[in-house]
Amino acid sequence: MEIDSGRFTIRLAQSEEDIRAAQSLRYRVFVEEMGAKPTPEDAAVKRESDRFDAFCKHLLLIDNEIEDRAHQVVGVYRLLHGSVAKGTPENPGPGFYTATEFDLTAIEDYPGEVMELGRSCVDAAYRGKSAMQLLWMGLSQYITVHEITLMFGTASFHGTDLEKLAQPLSYLYHNHLAPIEMRTRTRPEYYVSMEMLPPEQVNQLEATKAIPPLMKGYLRLGGYVGDGVFVDEQFNTVDVCVLMDTAKITARHKRFYARRAPEEIARILG
Repeated sequence: MEIDSGRFTIRLAQSEEDIRAAQSLRYRVFVEEMGAKPTPEDAAVKRESDRFDAFCKHLLLIDNEIEDRAHQVVGVYRLLHGSVAKGTPENPGPGFYTATEFDLTAIEDYPGEVMELGRSCVDAAYRGKSAMQLLWMGLSQYITVHEITLMFGTASFHGTDLEKLAQPLSYLYHNHLAPIEMRTRTRPEYYVSMEMLPPEQVNQLEATKAIPPLMKGYLRLGGYVGDGVFVDEQFNTVDVCVLMDTAKITARHKRFYARRAPEEIARILG
């Protein structure tokens, strides 16, 4: 798949060079900007990587006006199909990255093809409504073509001070907790409750202001959160598991993101 709008292109990585460019962007955002702790190997090459990369599709937002190909990738999503994560008895897959933090038992037998979203980031100079719209257009076309029934993954708050996150975490627990039949839960050894405040002490305005834009986008599309958080000291984040049944994404959003023509994308970007 590929969407062109003149200056910008959305497409899947086609080469190792593309993947390295995505990993370089991830390093700039997660390590240099957000304070994640890189491995010595990643620090030496200034690329953020892990063992799951080789099994994933990498959805790229490319700025064609940047001549240096190593810096053309300005947005990225990492996509891992459930069938690939599981593999076969003869050739087992890697599992899901999310499963290192959360118990995914509730969605192991979810009907149809599921897909994990991960390592989403946008270069600081491109953040805002247009960049995320472009990535979501690409993602929506991808899930339509591949008939994805459930998307899930970790979404993060920056920093690891749980007291500062009491309002948004409690708001998510009381208002957006996944139905029990698809409710994931932080692995027992890492479990921290999101229910830090009772409903009457949650200030909705304060709570929603503290929720990161990407997480808000998932919630607007009918997303849910699992039970509990994971405190990721390496990435300097507090993670929640977000789940989206694609059948519950509103028709309005499906039309908006999946059917944009290139000229419409160009208008959105100005």
